[in-house]
Amino acid sequence: MRFAPKWAGLAAVSLGVSALAVGTSATALASGSSGRADLAGSLSPAIQHSTPEGAVPAASRVSFDLVLTLQDAAGAQALEAAVSTPGSAQFHQYLTDAQWEAQYSPSASAVAAAQSWLSSQGFSVGAVPADHLFIPASGSVGQVESAFGTTLGYYQVNGQQVQLASSTLSIPSSLSGVVAAVEGVNQSIATTAQEPAPPAGFRNPQPCSSSFGQKTDTADKSSLYAPYTSPLAYDICGYTPSQLRSAYGLSGGATGAGVAVAVVDSYDSPTLFSDAHHYFALNDPSIPLSSSQFINDAPATVDDQTECDGSGWYAEQALDVEAVHSMAPKADIVFVGAQDCFDNSLLSAVNTAITSGASVVTDSWGDDVGDLLDDAATKTAYDDTFLLAGGTGVSVLFSSGDAGDNFNDFGLTAPDYPPSSPFVTAVGGTTLEVGSTGARTAEYGWSAGKQILCEPASATNCGSATSPLGTLAFNSGGGGGTSYYYLEPSYQAAVVPSALALKNESLFGPTPLRVVPDISMDADAQTGMLIGLTQVFPNGTYYAQFKEGGTSLASPLLAGVVADADQAAHVSLGFLNPVLYKAYTEYPTAFKDIVAPSSPDSAAVARVDYANTVDASTGYIVSLRVIQYEGLETYCDGTGNCASRDVTLSTGAGYDSMTGLGSVGPTFIASLSKF
Repeated sequence: MRFAPKWAGLAAVSLGVSALAVGTSATALASGSSGRADLAGSLSPAIQHSTPEGAVPAASRVSFDLVLTLQDAAGAQALEAAVSTPGSAQFHQYLTDAQWEAQYSPSASAVAAAQSWLSSQGFSVGAVPADHLFIPASGSVGQVESAFGTTLGYYQVNGQQVQLASSTLSIPSSLSGVVAAVEGVNQSIATTAQEPAPPAGFRNPQPCSSSFGQKTDTADKSSLYAPYTSPLAYDICGYTPSQLRSAYGLSGGATGAGVAVAVVDSYDSPTLFSDAHHYFALNDPSIPLSSSQFINDAPATVDDQTECDGSGWYAEQALDVEAVHSMAPKADIVFVGAQDCFDNSLLSAVNTAITSGASVVTDSWGDDVGDLLDDAATKTAYDDTFLLAGGTGVSVLFSSGDAGDNFNDFGLTAPDYPPSSPFVTAVGGTTLEVGSTGARTAEYGWSAGKQILCEPASATNCGSATSPLGTLAFNSGGGGGTSYYYLEPSYQAAVVPSALALKNESLFGPTPLRVVPDISMDADAQTGMLIGLTQVFPNGTYYAQFKEGGTSLASPLLAGVVADADQAAHVSLGFLNPVLYKAYTEYPTAFKDIVAPSSPDSAAVARVDYANTVDASTGYIVSLRVIQYEGLETYCDGTGNCASRDVTLSTGAGYDSMTGLGSVGPTFIASLSKF
């Protein structure tokens, strides 16, 4: 499937929830026809509820990864737990990449056997990474169908056309101990394109606030906001780097010096560094971004711009780089751009980032409802790569998603993948309120309700209007939920409430499962970060600034904080989750517990947008944005059938389904550095 940056949505995939088998990896051990072995888990769950739309032309090209079997998968998992768990005799005694590869990577003979078979089938074989985890290959649809004993078809899945194998893939029995999975055969339709152009321009108009509550809407009538208390504060224009550092208590030596953070995205904006350099010169000249701090590992080629919304990734790249540098201004940044947004291309980029020498890798993208819909091959390929990261001391962070529990978009509740993997840290979202002195005055769970008050309005208020134009409904929120695929990891067992871990008990019995997110930081667009990048406006192409949010902000913010903690600890914290959950039980002030607003009737802000996104020529849109919304959300299947229910994610004392352990607290860095 294809991945999306976590500030933007893709066409939804709607499936009825069935009792899926809980597992940790795909295998190639199921018996198939004579001389063949079935690749268990290679049939996409999405095919169960899709409409066939014909065969894929035999001459069409397919790129995929042949995922190889680890020499000792159980040992790799045991190593990750041992080097990541406080109290273990091996705690923080990481292997080098070469040592891990020697003990756990597929052998050279396995690579040779797989390469030989691929070549015999007529495939073009790409460069194999040093860790031997997968072999990139490409060929025609006809070659794929012949080699893997299946047929490829076009399917309509909730308005999106995808390419899926119609049956379980198989391989020669002689490779059953060598090949674990085939990743990339099930994918969205794509078209070749050049490097994307800059994105269309976007600006946030005044009025907006520079600190929370600075400006209020005194022009609109109080009845317009009922039942919320008037006058409402305007939303934030965009927090600056110094405000975010101050709010999260980063001062003194918290700079990330000596640490490298890798950022993984699709494509590569040609103005990424110059935009970020200009951004800090304008917004925080005390922490300039120098060229010596920035390494760009650009993709050799790019494709699939149309399918992947290529230029849309440029804002993601700017947000990631500018957020990391804001929180860790002396850390090095390694930007790794993938060829496109498909899972095999992003896997290659993640693999590069993990082996780049960086201590922290941040990923602000994922597959919506992927915990349920992604095939086991995708999970195997990524999870094996995450085990490499854990064993070698690399922290891997993923945004948890921007659609809350996913019901509003998909009609079901399931977390995204890779965030649901137990081998990564899933970063959820909050709504951060920063006062005029730079202090954090409040922080709530990010679940936003939206109500249009008037549009298009000639002024930045609704004039004499006394009632809103639209109804209040769920708009966006930090992703969370209980896995349908992964068992509860040991680090969550003593912390996550059983009601969450056993949420899918009706399907799996009393088996605790993985729950996300793990931790959260600012993500609400109403309290987002000011970012800058080159954009295309009606009067030309040039640099401009606007505010951005989403868990795409939360993950790089946390990556910067983790770099600061690595600096303080004088060692990479590696796979974070065992330390996070241990710190939660031993050092309560390491986290800020996120609970509901004490006065729900005042938990809202007013927002003004340009109707055309760039200027006032077509008027304004004035809306109400509710903070920590837990009311109705509605799913419609496209045929007029709709269902509504209350948002299932919520906050509360302790670990909760909306924000996990909570947010970064006043002693977060000091506490983590004690382990």
